[in-house]
Amino acid sequence: MRNEARLSVTLLTGRTIEQGVGKERGKASKEYAESVTVCFIDPQDMKKLKVKEGANVEVSTSHGSVVLKSVKSRRGPHPGIVFVPYGPWANVIVDSGTDSIGMPSLKGIPAEIESTPEKPVLDLPQLLAQLFGNE
Repeated sequence: MRNEARLSVTLLTGRTIEQGVGKERGKASKEYAESVTVCFIDPQDMKKLKVKEGANVEVSTSHGSVVLKSVKSRRGPHPGIVFVPYGPWANVIVDSGTDSIGMPSLKGIPAEIESTPEKPVLDLPQLLAQLFGNE
């Protein structure tokens, strides 16, 4: 049964130590995928969403949506703010436009998050196929 809880949040993206270590092992590695297919959420927001750590959540912005694993943020409190590490999954939900500065906006993005236990976290080939087709 689908959880009807949905929260409006602010999305931040950035680097993490785990993402950096995974990147060193290669962007096709399991370690890299596990380090960037997560969404760090304030514990109080997890309660509002009725999700436990490791549950699938869908993060949606005006640029796209992606399913990620929920992770209870150990920093904060920061209700209403979620963090997704840089990577192909984060790229789905940030604006690719650079507004002539050469860098997309990766912070302060209005987003919505909801529990989606019925939707899987896509692996990299599945994500790319969804975005660009199979060719």
